[in-house]
Amino acid sequence: MNHPPVVEWTEDDQARTARWRSENGARPPLRIVVADDRTRADDAYRLVCEGTALLWRGDFHNARQLLTALARRVDRRPRKAPPADVTQAFHLHRAAQNQRARILGMLLIPLDAQLAVPLHRAPDVREACTRAYGAPEEAELPAGASEDTASLVSLKELLGVIGANEWRRKGVEIPALGGDRIHPHYGVFSPARGEYVDLVAEAPLPGRDLAFDIGTGTGVLSAVLARRGVRRVVATDQDPRALACARENTARLGVADRVEIVEADLFPAGRAPLVVCNPPWVPAKPTSPVEHAVYDPGSRMLHGFLAGLTDHLTPGGEGWLILSDLAEHLGLRPRDALLAAFAESGLTVLDRLDIAPRHPRARDTSDPLHVARAAEVTSLWRLGAAE
Repeated sequence: MNHPPVVEWTEDDQARTARWRSENGARPPLRIVVADDRTRADDAYRLVCEGTALLWRGDFHNARQLLTALARRVDRRPRKAPPADVTQAFHLHRAAQNQRARILGMLLIPLDAQLAVPLHRAPDVREACTRAYGAPEEAELPAGASEDTASLVSLKELLGVIGANEWRRKGVEIPALGGDRIHPHYGVFSPARGEYVDLVAEAPLPGRDLAFDIGTGTGVLSAVLARRGVRRVVATDQDPRALACARENTARLGVADRVEIVEADLFPAGRAPLVVCNPPWVPAKPTSPVEHAVYDPGSRMLHGFLAGLTDHLTPGGEGWLILSDLAEHLGLRPRDALLAAFAESGLTVLDRLDIAPRHPRARDTSDPLHVARAAEVTSLWRLGAAE
């Protein structure tokens, strides 16, 4: 079993260690000082900007207030007007997001050996942490570690873990499923943006015997296809969290007898009259597990799907590519390049269904990428093998 890396610091004149938890792969901080309710926000901000992490030993609610204070200080930094070039604006925006996340990720919270937070007024996070990180480890703690500080995690990440667990409990209502809910797991992209689901619910089916759902995630598209009368759906993913999430959701929705969940990188074995894929739509580097559903360097999944599609379609079958054109408006992937990829893969466009975004960012004029987001359209491309 691979254990998290170890982080080291000095506390009460003693060398201490703990396991380091970071879902986005951030390296353990090199410098850590202890902070508590007496720590002033300005002092904390100066330290984290200098690269010193703060291990919180005070009241949990005060830690949340300090994180909010740090965020206000980051956000009130003088900002230059966004460049006219939208591609440059995108890269600057991503860099600013990463810098903000790095600074806010320097406020650390201890977790004990049972994944509880040993701080005053801390919520019970054991269920949320177990779902995100797995069951508490029984392996021996590193030298210098203690039961009450077995691991450290950034408060920002911990709040994300708590929030994701609430989403999993409540679920996301899906109109295309008659108002039934999908329950996303931690690290699995939530179908809160329902435009692409609506497209799959409305496109004319080429047949009802079999469909492949490539990169199923929560399993929402498989469930929609099964509810539309497709007798057998084979859904693939290579993320263990997504596979578990899809199995749970299809069982909860009563379609598990028609949906087979398979671990695979893209396609399962065989051919189908319908192959559906909703790949990441922005060719850029993700910075956290859930961002893999949005960002894909070099559009690896998109090109892999297109390159292998004709080998997995039955004669007369259709591939449904659901893709936002945001990358086009950001200057990251021209429409001509997408059409050329269709042709190079031996595919022809049978039809295209479009839908405008409904998410709030499309109307947020303060967003530095507002012009691109306002113009965004999500399309379902019906593709067939070229003759």
